[in-house]
Amino acid sequence: MAHVLILGGDGYLGWPTAMYFSNNGYEVTVVDNYLRRNSCTEIDVGMLYPVPTLIERAKIWHEKTGYEIKVSIGDLSDAEFTRSFFDGRITYDWAINSEFTGIPESVVHYAEMPSAPYSMMDYKKSNFTIRNNLLVSSSLMYAVRDLAPRTHIIKLGTMGVYGTPNIDIEEGWLEVEHKGRKQKFLYPRQAGSLYHTTKIMDTDLYWFGVRMWDLSITDLMQGPVYGIETAETKIDPRLRPIFNYDEVFGTIVNRFITQSIEGYPLTVYGKGGQTRGYLNLKDTLQCVYMAAMTPAKKGELRIFNQIMETFTANELAEITKRVGDKLGYNVTIKHIENPRKEAEEHYYNPTYQGLQEIGVDPHYLTDEVMEEMFKVVEQYKGNIRKDVIFRGVKW
Repeated sequence: MAHVLILGGDGYLGWPTAMYFSNNGYEVTVVDNYLRRNSCTEIDVGMLYPVPTLIERAKIWHEKTGYEIKVSIGDLSDAEFTRSFFDGRITYDWAINSEFTGIPESVVHYAEMPSAPYSMMDYKKSNFTIRNNLLVSSSLMYAVRDLAPRTHIIKLGTMGVYGTPNIDIEEGWLEVEHKGRKQKFLYPRQAGSLYHTTKIMDTDLYWFGVRMWDLSITDLMQGPVYGIETAETKIDPRLRPIFNYDEVFGTIVNRFITQSIEGYPLTVYGKGGQTRGYLNLKDTLQCVYMAAMTPAKKGELRIFNQIMETFTANELAEITKRVGDKLGYNVTIKHIENPRKEAEEHYYNPTYQGLQEIGVDPHYLTDEVMEEMFKVVEQYKGNIRKDVIFRGVKW
């Protein structure tokens, strides 16, 4: 049985990914230190519904399916802790079979502080973001180099590293001709937050590891994700992922739906022409799984742009209003002063066919898909706190 190690296995993406691999016959180990939960508590932003601990979720999963997801709680910025997953020293906080199951064929790396606004709140949070994200990435790279050189690293990157250049965005690489010579380089990156800057540094770090030590790495440049339900979460509502609706940890579609249900005007920043690539939570699972099934070659840094379609903020607001109005919510849209330093009208044309070429079957943001999300969120309307929706983190 193939073995996958998922770092950041408690998060919005990490836990659904663990269930997806488990449901597809993988042996799964997840690791987390509750960074996202603790950060939400630290800045006092609410989750839409209570989420069981990682250990409790694993027990529910086993009870409902018979499958085991092994759990280890700890800080992956501690290099020795990270190395223990490859040399057999690991101890599990929950497992049916607590014996070391061997070196994983794939490692999915989600274990980073995932919020641009959080990284820009103050110098302490900026320093924490930089330190945490780079130390975890470095610890993993050296553990694989020293103990598991054939293990395939699948790292979650972000489309935010590219910024909004006035040329087409290629999938990670750009061939440059200069004074009669040609060479392929990493596509120029120009991040709009310190969080996104750490993702640039991650890619540079792993490109170094590939060049120096022939590591096998896939870097998935993901756009903002929306969604709640997957095939696995429908087994039991307690298996649903963490769902944030605040401006710090909540993604735009999830925020807009929650705002609509609460009667809070949709917060469109500035002119609303900001264009980004988006994907359904179900497609994140597909993308990571297909990357594991078709690993990068030895000595290859393979980069995919992990999006399925593009929208402006205005377009997302209009879709949300149309669906919300149909369901009886009187949705209003309010353009507010942009708290972020970003282009509000710009060219944006990314390439993103690579993942479909390896077998990903896209889901698209239709009115029906959004309506399903509305119906889940409205079950928890009483939990929504207006005071955490928008606080105006500026940079």
